[in-house]
Amino acid sequence: MSNVSYNDFAKLDIRVAKIISTESIPGKTRIIKGIIDISSEQRNVIIGGAQYYKPEDLIGKIVIAIINLEPKTMAGVESNAMLLAADVDDKPFWLTVDEDVPLGSPIK
Repeated sequence: MSNVSYNDFAKLDIRVAKIISTESIPGKTRIIKGIIDISSEQRNVIIGGAQYYKPEDLIGKIVIAIINLEPKTMAGVESNAMLLAADVDDKPFWLTVDEDVPLGSPIK
């Protein structure tokens, strides 16, 4: 992998978010439709790992999201953020914070 400049990294708007709603996507076995709350607004997201997690298992999780990526549409659902996760053998483990941090707090 090549290095990324600090200026490139600083362009990312990374925030603390809460998964407030999820649902299965008919015919899809690897992705889930979700809605996250970043305090100032709510956004649709596509969440990977449907083969490991039931949609209801994700509700209430406090996660880390990049919120300024270009929207991407998959399975007819527009995703307006990306949740960050560690990838272990293709299974996502969502990045979280270890204390009560207000939703929408920036990650720097």
